[in-house]
Amino acid sequence: MITSEQKNIAQWALDFSLQKGCSAARVSLSVSGNNSFEYRNEQLDKLHQSTENKLYIEFFVEGKYSSLSTNRLDKKELENVIGESIASTRFLTRDECRQLPDPSRYFRNTANDDLEIFDKNYFEYTVEEKLELMANTVQEVYSKDDRIVSASATYSDGYGSEYMVDSNGFDCETMDTAYSLVAEVALKTEGDTRFDSYWYDSKIDWVDLKKSGIASIALERALNKIGRSKIKSGNYMMLVDNMVSSRLFAPLISAMYGSALQQKNSFLLDKLDTQITSPLLIVVDKPHLRKTFGSRWYDGEGVATQEKTIIDCGVLQTYFIDTYNSLKLKTNPTIASPSVLTLELGSKNLDELIKSISKGVWVTGFNGGNTNNTTGDFSFGIEGFLVENGKIIQPVSEMNITGNMLELWNKLAEIGNDPFSVQSPRQIPSLLFEDISFSGS
Repeated sequence: MITSEQKNIAQWALDFSLQKGCSAARVSLSVSGNNSFEYRNEQLDKLHQSTENKLYIEFFVEGKYSSLSTNRLDKKELENVIGESIASTRFLTRDECRQLPDPSRYFRNTANDDLEIFDKNYFEYTVEEKLELMANTVQEVYSKDDRIVSASATYSDGYGSEYMVDSNGFDCETMDTAYSLVAEVALKTEGDTRFDSYWYDSKIDWVDLKKSGIASIALERALNKIGRSKIKSGNYMMLVDNMVSSRLFAPLISAMYGSALQQKNSFLLDKLDTQITSPLLIVVDKPHLRKTFGSRWYDGEGVATQEKTIIDCGVLQTYFIDTYNSLKLKTNPTIASPSVLTLELGSKNLDELIKSISKGVWVTGFNGGNTNNTTGDFSFGIEGFLVENGKIIQPVSEMNITGNMLELWNKLAEIGNDPFSVQSPRQIPSLLFEDISFSGS
């Protein structure tokens, strides 16, 4: 992790930048490491381990701005690089909107502020334990079905620590860890068609990572795809599985960023305090949830985070506007980006939602597609299952859904009670929409 010596280098780089003519500066020093392994069938196929140190400096010089990134932490070398960077910055065009945040908005370090996003035992787990986990994951399914042509398990973990200091008085450090296990299964059936699927788990602490059952779910999902085909084009109810529901949620959030608004590349431009979705949708950013990916006390600028309602009964309450874009837009800044987005949950689980469908498609995967950021028009390839009278009829593939994001979210009919993971930064449950256009046969 970051040592006292490394912190001293960061502080020295800040002071040196100011001495060389910066009116303001910000320095971030990060230390990270990653391990990843892949088992394919019955042997180790890939192994990757890496560590990285990086120093990132932002220079504010006479109304001009530039940045520098380096993995060299030697003061002699840094003196030359910093001096040259500041000299070069003076040739750039002035941009008075490039400023550090108002110091009154900064997070101030307090006692007992552990968000429990760092596994203190991270360095105690051995490579042998991780390899055994992957081997067991593959063996869980490898000989269970003659149609399996490939079974693989990918394990990865990582740690990161960042120390940030700036000339406005910000001085804080954060640390985090992550573990992930993914199982993939491919089947060969009659003809040339191959059916494959995956399942995964991701946790902050090793002890919480699901270490069995992942491959079995991946196999079951692959088997359920056998016999899939197109269905007749038309408008159907659409149930989006909690594993992929964030795919539809992401364009809505992206349109709230200050950069998109400032460039007039957002379908939510001038939509503040107006109804943009069904009244069922209530979205709250909860940045201080313990043991949750995305939890943090401050954003990338050092601005203190706080719980905030983003959408209230369908009405847009706020945008994500950093200091730079707030000055460009001549409006007040909010926060640079969301932390942990949560939805107010409904009362039904997935099975109950399926039973409520008279005729619809349960979408379990998206295959390509895109959204026009300016208009909100979208087109996505999907796979899943046809549902009639509350029963799953057949697997479906090679279908497309098309429409407009604002129209889609106004067709939201019900919200499930089943977010895929309570440790995810996007805690989005299953979502049921009405009257969605599907293109098929």
